Amino acid sequence: MKSAIRFNHVHYAVDDQVILINITGSFYEGEITTLVGPSGAGKTTLLKICNGLLSPKSGEIYVKDKPIREYPPVELRRFVGMALQSAPMIDGSVYKNLALPLELQGKQLPENQAKDLLKDVGLSEQFLHRNSRDLSGGQRQKVSIARTLVNRPQILLLDEITSSLDQVSQKEIEELIVKINQKYGVTIVWITHNLQQALAVGTYTWVMMEGEVVEAGKSHLLNSPANERVKQFVKGEMG
Repeated sequence: MKSAIRFNHVHYAVDDQVILINITGSFYEGEITTLVGPSGAGKTTLLKICNGLLSPKSGEIYVKDKPIREYPPVELRRFVGMALQSAPMIDGSVYKNLALPLELQGKQLPENQAKDLLKDVGLSEQFLHRNSRDLSGGQRQKVSIARTLVNRPQILLLDEITSSLDQVSQKEIEELIVKINQKYGVTIVWITHNLQQALAVGTYTWVMMEGEVVEAGKSHLLNSPANERVKQFVKGEMG
């Protein structure tokens, strides 16, 4: 298996507070890896390190076998896209939101390309000139994902993107992410608090606790964890 992102003894701390401890392992190319664990386990910090929003205190991170520090930040963020739970939107039309990543590079997004992006995320082209304020939670999240796809990233980082959605929208987003993974071969790393979701969409799962990866492997490990702490966590979450 080829690594899309590889960690080698990565530590991260803010002042005296240690947040990530000795993270070693790989997110595999073209696969969906889910990150699960209690709040405060370090999952979001790990994601931010993957696209250069944060830098580790020690250890090495490789993106496609190249040290992450050798990427210019703009190039890295085109290569490694990120979508957040809040799906932040700028004021104005859906088109304006989709065009933003290219606008920041001094480029324009052709309208037909914008329509294709909407189609990719299951929205009709009628949405293009709708005001982003008038979108439902699920629609906002789809537009946010479409915007992340503008740069055609090879790696997509997702942070709790369905946690505030109703079940129907949640299911639609899950199917959409699987489709993007299969259609474009995009490597997906997805933080989720929903263990059923982690099982349904992930090929691989990392379980994080108190800044460490306590157990990692094929997602079905959640059905029968080897680690005692993970057993207790899964039991608590899945009843």
